[in-house]
Amino acid sequence: MSANSKEYTQAIGVFDSGFGGLTVLKSLTEELPAYDYIYLGDNARTPYGTRSYETVYQYTLECVKKLFSLGCNLVILACNTASAKALRSIQQNDLPFIDPSRRVLGVIRPSAEEIGKLTKSGIVGVLGTNGTIQSQSYVLEINKLYPEIKVYQEACPMWVPLVENNEYSCNGADYFVKKHLDALYSKNVDLDTVILGCTHYPLLLDKILKFTPPHIKIVSQGEIVAASLKDYLQRHTEIETKCSKNGTRIYYTTESVSHFDKQASVFSGEPVKSQHITI
Repeated sequence: MSANSKEYTQAIGVFDSGFGGLTVLKSLTEELPAYDYIYLGDNARTPYGTRSYETVYQYTLECVKKLFSLGCNLVILACNTASAKALRSIQQNDLPFIDPSRRVLGVIRPSAEEIGKLTKSGIVGVLGTNGTIQSQSYVLEINKLYPEIKVYQEACPMWVPLVENNEYSCNGADYFVKKHLDALYSKNVDLDTVILGCTHYPLLLDKILKFTPPHIKIVSQGEIVAASLKDYLQRHTEIETKCSKNGTRIYYTTESVSHFDKQASVFSGEPVKSQHITI
């Protein structure tokens, strides 16, 4: 069930700079369908991946505050770049002053936790945007949790444009997918687990599996983040009890509503009707 007229004041906020976070929202609504969700896409200022830490932090903080103003007590940064460049600062420096009872969570830590549980060889890979890879956030987080694991990364600058221009299923996408997978897999023959460190990449999953040896496990973030949130809410009843449960979804975009709705339906797998919002 989706909604676009009534604002539920205790929805779970889901933020992304664009459309990719909708793959996370889809998994959240499948795993936790009873809750209300507000999705905010900052499409007017996307992409975040090429921007500085300071700019990503400022934009992300503005969007988190907007979701707070809509009544969200819990916000998920369903964006790897925002999680890498802004989450820690918001958690440590801003939340204590804004409202220490509210929470902002990201996608990198739960993904790092999961990949460490799955690998047998202790050799893992990360595929992501330039910004996420350059931040070293996955390397740092995985090594913090599993210091024995070796992490190899590969930036895939063309993958997001392929998805956002609806070229992800065409034959031309094969070249760019294979190019970066070959580059990653050649870094260590014992690599056995790869995290898709961008929420756009699940739309390329068929292509990715086409060029991936069967012994390598590909891990998408949506299911991981959904399972992590379910566990978090079970452990933090003081947060869970504040979350309203009407099974609704409201979508906001800072850009064109018509463009957002058309693209969002591809990521969500269902029709989307959004509202414009000013940050």
